[in-house]
Amino acid sequence: MPTQIDQLTYVARGEEIAWGFVLLALSLIIHGFGMVLTLHLTNAFKQRFATAERFLPGIATIILGSWMIMVVQVVEIAMWAGFFQWKQCFANWSAAIYFTGLQYTTVGSTLSLPKHWRLLEIMVSSAGLMGFAWSTGVLMTLAQNFQSQQLRALDALQFAGRRKAAPALPERPNSG
Repeated sequence: MPTQIDQLTYVARGEEIAWGFVLLALSLIIHGFGMVLTLHLTNAFKQRFATAERFLPGIATIILGSWMIMVVQVVEIAMWAGFFQWKQCFANWSAAIYFTGLQYTTVGSTLSLPKHWRLLEIMVSSAGLMGFAWSTGVLMTLAQNFQSQQLRALDALQFAGRRKAAPALPERPNSG
């Protein structure tokens, strides 16, 4: 447990700040590429399998998008963990992944980075917050498209039901 004196003597180093910004930028590049790819592939999936306004192909599109988002986030976590492993912050890869995953999700961890890298704990969490915000936007886009499609299908069914239930109107004589 660090003493109060240790906490007062910590000074963020330029190297730590520079690496933090580089890693954050790499996270955003990975995330941006991943989100565009997610939207592209889910759109291609929809065009191929979910052309009719059916429920299962539509929900499958959301599931596919969710899986792709998870893969992107795991790649980002692995990138940060790779840096921590490279800088020998943890004894093994498993500990680096575990720590980084908990920081990325902002859960926090009982593990800590060495004192001279501790600012990066905040940077990992910031990358995770930005990634989750962006991912939420992509998932909302997929969900809104699905919901709109399902509502159109329900409206069409209700309209068809009303047409069948409505009495036929008498024909008007032709005045011509």
